[in-house]
Amino acid sequence: QVQLVESGGGLVQPGGSLRLSCVASGIIANCYAMGWYRQAPGKQRELVATISNSGSTNSVDSVKGRFTVARENDKNTVYLQMNSLKPEDPAVYYCNARCVMPMKDYWGQGTQVTVSS
Repeated sequence: QVQLVESGGGLVQPGGSLRLSCVASGIIANCYAMGWYRQAPGKQRELVATISNSGSTNSVDSVKGRFTVARENDKNTVYLQMNSLKPEDPAVYYCNARCVMPMKDYWGQGTQVTVSS
């Protein structure tokens, strides 16, 4: 089992920044990638950015150049630095861990990001 706890969401003005954190615990040695997804009201959950154990990253085009995913393996923590936030970014942001043995996706409880002036 893997447990994920997010923090760092909140209210920010357009153009502002937030940093989300996700601390993982449990059998995380079996997890080969971690990352962030988001879900806005009435929309499907979508990939934001992921990072593998080797440090390879992937992100959706709409956040490229604005959001950065990073991890600190010794702290079992993954971050999402969000800069230049736009009105289309508000959503509940979920931390994800993709693991094997068994092959399973784990999710955090989500953290709300609101962008408003």
